Amino acid sequence: MATINQNFNKLAGGYLFPEIARRANAYQNENPQKVLYRLGIGNTTEALTPSVIKAMAQKVEDLSKRETYSGYGDEQGDKALREAISDFYKKREISLAADEIFISDGAKSDAANIQSLFATDNIVAIQNPAYPVYVDTNVVSGRSSDYDQKKNQYSKFVYLSGTKENNFFSPPPKEKVDLIYLCSPNNPTGAVATKEQLQQYVDYAKKQRAIIIFDAAYSEYISDADLPKSIYEIPGAYECAIEINSFSKFAGFTGVRVGWSVVPKKTVVENSVEGELNRHWFRRQVTFFNGASNISQAGALAVLSDEGLAEAKELIGYYMENARIIREALETLNLVVFGGDNAPYLWVETPNNLDSWQFFDQLLNQCQVIATPGVGFGSEGQNYVRFSAFGHRENILAAVKSIKENLVI
Repeated sequence: MATINQNFNKLAGGYLFPEIARRANAYQNENPQKVLYRLGIGNTTEALTPSVIKAMAQKVEDLSKRETYSGYGDEQGDKALREAISDFYKKREISLAADEIFISDGAKSDAANIQSLFATDNIVAIQNPAYPVYVDTNVVSGRSSDYDQKKNQYSKFVYLSGTKENNFFSPPPKEKVDLIYLCSPNNPTGAVATKEQLQQYVDYAKKQRAIIIFDAAYSEYISDADLPKSIYEIPGAYECAIEINSFSKFAGFTGVRVGWSVVPKKTVVENSVEGELNRHWFRRQVTFFNGASNISQAGALAVLSDEGLAEAKELIGYYMENARIIREALETLNLVVFGGDNAPYLWVETPNNLDSWQFFDQLLNQCQVIATPGVGFGSEGQNYVRFSAFGHRENILAAVKSIKENLVI
């Protein structure tokens, strides 16, 4: 008989965003005349840029004619797009072949699926706080036995504590682990790892024959030239790191859905040889996935043109100006703010030692502003909330005005 995957029952997730919605809806029902300002959303809001729209419209036109119609493409992604991404890396003196790059429908999917390459008894290390997909997908795969509600942690996982004392980027673990999830710039804290910090992880991974799964989805928001945008800027990373990236925040593709993963042929684990992980990921993709939309990929290719990159830079600049506006407003109230300089997220310490949900409620009830409680990203997120710079400028300005005028600390 069929039986259910009981690992789903271990998940403590499904709580954060539904609870935010529940509290927001309850407030709105009681105060229908009030306008809510949503500064917790991690979704882009501005229109796609002209070169992207032009390329996608042309692809739609091509699909309307028999002589230019195309059906299935290469499961690992359109070759022209993979070559363009390879050239994109070359500008940073990173050498990757087109067949080491795999196009997907987003970084979230890759972050979830990539762990299928590895044995279920592998020990996983995850940043704390962290994007929930790293945790939840490994729970569903059976790498944890249970959830400790008091600690807000799963058993068997090694948590890399990000605190203000270490600038929200933990050093490598002291014990041996097999898979290490790193996100830089980090969601939710906005912290960016330095080259020295990443070198410590690469050295650790090579020594332990571990794999770093490096999520660089927000890398284009880094403006400090001394900070790395790719793990492959670090010597030795080709041998021990898989990188995941996306056009979602890079070019506003959150609903268009195109991302990519990089599995270098030099990357090996304890019981593999060079090229094996790359071959297995190829096999996984061509067997389980029919490729990203050819229309979306046409838009992604346009992003990587000179014109497209200039437009994307302008779009990122818009969101980072939002971040500056939010940061300055919060700091005028003497709130302690991290991030928002090389990332679109601001990590704000709660005043008066309030817990995350208490400060969430205060912002909602006093200012009609919705932030994201930090505790929803892990135990180290308690006493923080995340503000997002994604939003229309007029809404950002109205939200910070309400905070400055109404928040009582």
